[in-house]
Amino acid sequence: MSVRLAGRMQKLAPYLFAELDRKKREAQARGLDVISLTIGDPDLPTPSAIVEAGQRALADPANHRYPAYAGGMPFRNAAARWLKRRYGVDLDAEKEIVALIGTKEGIFHLPFVLMDPGDVALVPDPGYPVYSIATRLIGGEVHWLPLREENGFLPDLAGIPAEVLAKARVLWVNYPNNPTAAVADEGFFRRAVGFCREHGIILAVDSAYSEIAFDGYRAPSALQLPGAKEVTVEFHSLSKTYSMCGWRVGFAAGNAEVVSALARLKSNMDSGVFGAIQQAALSAMETWPGHLSEVVDVYRRRRDALVEELRRGGLNPPNPRATFYLWLKIPGGDDQAFAGALVEKTGVLVAPGSGFGPSGKGFVRLSLTVPEDRLREAGRRVARFLARA
Repeated sequence: MSVRLAGRMQKLAPYLFAELDRKKREAQARGLDVISLTIGDPDLPTPSAIVEAGQRALADPANHRYPAYAGGMPFRNAAARWLKRRYGVDLDAEKEIVALIGTKEGIFHLPFVLMDPGDVALVPDPGYPVYSIATRLIGGEVHWLPLREENGFLPDLAGIPAEVLAKARVLWVNYPNNPTAAVADEGFFRRAVGFCREHGIILAVDSAYSEIAFDGYRAPSALQLPGAKEVTVEFHSLSKTYSMCGWRVGFAAGNAEVVSALARLKSNMDSGVFGAIQQAALSAMETWPGHLSEVVDVYRRRRDALVEELRRGGLNPPNPRATFYLWLKIPGGDDQAFAGALVEKTGVLVAPGSGFGPSGKGFVRLSLTVPEDRLREAGRRVARFLARA
């Protein structure tokens, strides 16, 4: 029989990266030597000390039982200590931090605790697709904030119409930025905090790439600013910094009411982060910065290698100061057609910019999460493809 799915499933388009993974498998099935520069999934291994901490915790019978829904206090205290060391921020680990099964989970759940149907989320365009997907799923409205190259890929908060602001409940910001690799200084966060306090909006900061930074750039935190905790919740991931994407662990920190609401929602939707994973993540935060300079140096060399090959081919890509992405403007403006033809002709798979929002049209995102020799080969293939176009 044909199953009648809920109407809300009509709002749930195929996830961008699931579609890209499907295209990768199709290209491999045709016998192509595929170099996938799509998803931001580090190929570097999780540092051995973190793995060993997880292995020890795995053998502890205490971790074979249900974990605390909001995260164990050892993990949350470690997160608070990390925020203090990294940003000089003082947080109450019990009231202002909640453990997450990866920050994607917390980001997806935030609209459920802040928004009713008809409320508005202010969403960067282009941006991480989950911001808009979750908003639409609960019946909220998305107001796109275009991130334009001429403005350093920062949103124009002053240009938001008054009638939109009247319904807005949350402002999403993400710096260092996915997908554009743009960075923001403390002045931007100061303006964003002030804007949200003025309009009674929650500032949701996705800080997934805060530690992947080059050339002297150091990402600030909104929570460093006076009064920020009144309106801010920040999402911190261990996935990118420690190559722990598969471990699924992160945390949200900031406004106590929002953190408490996320914890209450989680207690009804999941059973928390596995205790052994919390122990491994605790070890990672306690040893920070540890291996970080080596990891960042790998991504810096990869960035330089890919930029060099693309420039040799006549392109003029930016030299990003953070993240492990390149945001490349492509000729012709049709990013979907470009990406399709590129993988068909060369085996290089890139993420079409329009998959991140309407303003991503005409761009593609390239990830630095493959070895340097493969990045150079990908750059040469892209250059040859464009030379023949």
